[in-house]
Amino acid sequence: PRLLSQFFFADERVTRVVAEINGLDAELDPQQYLVLLNQLHLSQAHLLAILERIMEECIPTQRHSRDYLVKFPEELLVDNLGNHMLFAAEAGTLLFSLELVRTVLREQSLSQPGSYPEPVQAVLIQFDRLFAEFELSYVSSLVAVKSPEEIYRQQEIIVLFCETVERALRLGYLTQEMIDGYEPLLMFTIPRLGQALSPRSGLLIYPEGPLSLEQSPEQMSRVFSPFYNLLKKIRYALW
Repeated sequence: PRLLSQFFFADERVTRVVAEINGLDAELDPQQYLVLLNQLHLSQAHLLAILERIMEECIPTQRHSRDYLVKFPEELLVDNLGNHMLFAAEAGTLLFSLELVRTVLREQSLSQPGSYPEPVQAVLIQFDRLFAEFELSYVSSLVAVKSPEEIYRQQEIIVLFCETVERALRLGYLTQEMIDGYEPLLMFTIPRLGQALSPRSGLLIYPEGPLSLEQSPEQMSRVFSPFYNLLKKIRYALW
């Protein structure tokens, strides 16, 4: 049940798969190479998941800030980026730090698997910082991360949607029981429903809010800016 023991066996699995890949001629047996590569992805993901739990147990108050995650596109947040980070890193400080973490944790698991002395904490803190810095840099190079201004605009849209729901409850268009009775999976679609329903509130009831058409498309959140001309037509139809 000890996390360090779990880490030891997960690390053994990664080492074993890597050895099999290194001993295989990919050109002679490409199918087996793909099988082993998939096993490596799975075993590394398992190893990183255990490492994440170890850091939460060992250095919970010393973790590097992950506030930058709010800048990432929502579709990236549903996947585990950790494995992608390792394959993207290829070499360099991050992987050297991970190798040091693996060595230190293996040794600790064989000597005192129930404790985390200061040297162990130090290598975990260093790896956590390097991983966070690389994650932000890597994702920023691939996709357009949200600026502070865009984050603020999207928060305004969230407020608009909340006020829209509140007004609908007050006027009797919805009941609290109807909202409470939604299936949890349906609740994930509520923000998207809000994007469809909020234009009436944003265009007529709160015309100075985040959907104000007195501003240019560039000043709007990119959630709605591509539909600037359509919003004008909707406002005209509502009038």
